Amino acid sequence: MTSPQALTPRTGGQVLVDQLILHGVQQLFCVPGESYLAVLDALHDADIAVTVCRQEGGAAMMAEAQGKLTGQPGICFVTRGPGATNAAAGVHIAHQDSTPMILFVGQVAREALGREAFQELDYGAVFGTMSKWVVQIDDPARLPELISRAFHVATSGRPGPVVVALPEDMLTEACSVANAQPFRVAETHPGATDLAELQTRLQAAERPVLIVGGSRWSAPAVQDLARFASAWQLPVFCSFRRQMLFPADHPCYGGDLGLGANPQLLARIRESDLVVLLGGRLSEVPSQGYTLLDIPNPRQPLVHAHADADELGRLYRPSLALHATPQALAAALAALPAPEQRPWGAQTEAIHADYLRWSDPAAIRIPGPLQMGEVMQHLRAELPADTIFCNGAGNFATWVHRFWPFHHYASQLAPTSGSMGYGLPAGVGAKRLWPEREVVVFAGDGDFMMHGQEFATAVQYGLPLLVVLLDNAMYGTIRMHQEREYPGRVSATALKNPDFCAYARAFGGHGERVERTEDFAPALARARASGLPAVLHCLLDPEAITPTGTLQGLRQAALARR
Repeated sequence: MTSPQALTPRTGGQVLVDQLILHGVQQLFCVPGESYLAVLDALHDADIAVTVCRQEGGAAMMAEAQGKLTGQPGICFVTRGPGATNAAAGVHIAHQDSTPMILFVGQVAREALGREAFQELDYGAVFGTMSKWVVQIDDPARLPELISRAFHVATSGRPGPVVVALPEDMLTEACSVANAQPFRVAETHPGATDLAELQTRLQAAERPVLIVGGSRWSAPAVQDLARFASAWQLPVFCSFRRQMLFPADHPCYGGDLGLGANPQLLARIRESDLVVLLGGRLSEVPSQGYTLLDIPNPRQPLVHAHADADELGRLYRPSLALHATPQALAAALAALPAPEQRPWGAQTEAIHADYLRWSDPAAIRIPGPLQMGEVMQHLRAELPADTIFCNGAGNFATWVHRFWPFHHYASQLAPTSGSMGYGLPAGVGAKRLWPEREVVVFAGDGDFMMHGQEFATAVQYGLPLLVVLLDNAMYGTIRMHQEREYPGRVSATALKNPDFCAYARAFGGHGERVERTEDFAPALARARASGLPAVLHCLLDPEAITPTGTLQGLRQAALARR
């Protein structure tokens, strides 16, 4: 039977928006452009919440953040040329973070292609190495087919970004075509033989460890993994910026494999006699520069489970490879009978004790009148356990990653790609998705200014997120490396910053200046009570380059090595 849509002529823009609706899209982010006016017109009457952003990079990061929180593709629309290249940072984040996302990009009219028309780009050449698929749709009748494929590609195997180019004249051309069927994500389940071998390997081990990472997880999957770890008393470590995949208060939790990881944690993995890697890839940062496991043949037996078969054996040759999605695998592991004897139980208790000592902010003292250890203690006492923490890149992020205990799935937004400026757009995306959840953005002064204009987006849509802005008047991470490699030769890392409180107020938000530890608690209370997007401008002593190190200490150590 022919569907009604096949008999009713629709413009390409209308067909496209109809596909988004049937695939479950409820929100999208955009910076408008004349290249896709027909889509904007179709959105006028559609039941999709459109968030208008101030820069395409911010829009793409907001979409990526929603993809990370929900597992469904985040949707972003940008115009051609400069709009597309501005959005590239968000696409790169989605690629390295394995996040489902679809970027729709305007394109010049079909008759002008290949002439280097106004803002024309070859999107396959521009985005081909940072996306799973790039396609240009030249026939409106193929929109249902190719958009359906975009949703499937973005979410299947190892998720990632898809870029769809839309010639502007294609969007205004009418056609009669039926809608596609709603997409469904396929789950790959582990085989009984592989599960039996995993069980045997675990029972034979004396010092096993689990490392959890990647995407395609869910709240039930995290709960299943926690049940499995409890029953087997197995120590669990989270990969870089994946702490939301295991509750920090669980007695089996051992911390995360991030930048500046706990040395005791790294020693435990190196001394283990079985490494079980679930969902992650153990790329450069969590592998500590590819030193944690030998490549291609790890010294320890490795069990590697991943949703994408192409990732199994790509870097590390596993003793056992499990081609399974995290949700299917976690459910199977939760049902795996635990042995009566678990000789590694005492080790698991010691590992969790190591984590508790490492992550305790009470003992941390830094130069200056604002003590971030006490700030983190106050945040832990005052904020809900399911607060969504967002951050970009910089030394400031250590305060979150080391000292905030993540208890819930979908409570962490941080780019494994190390992209600066991510925190604020991610916070907007999170608050737009779940306005009832508390959202805190941690940012450095340099990091915040990368996408600080999206504070206006938060104000426009009434999103009372909180920005904790740590200002040390420098690009701190680069200065840290500078002092290590070229001590005393400061170059291109100093910053002259604005009054960030006035900045927040100028946009219509709330702003407070925090110079001393005792100022933070009342400023936080006023910010949360304001009902507005808020910035707490926290001034740090420049010497406090890390929670445990100073610039002078780095410089002196570097000079001593010479």
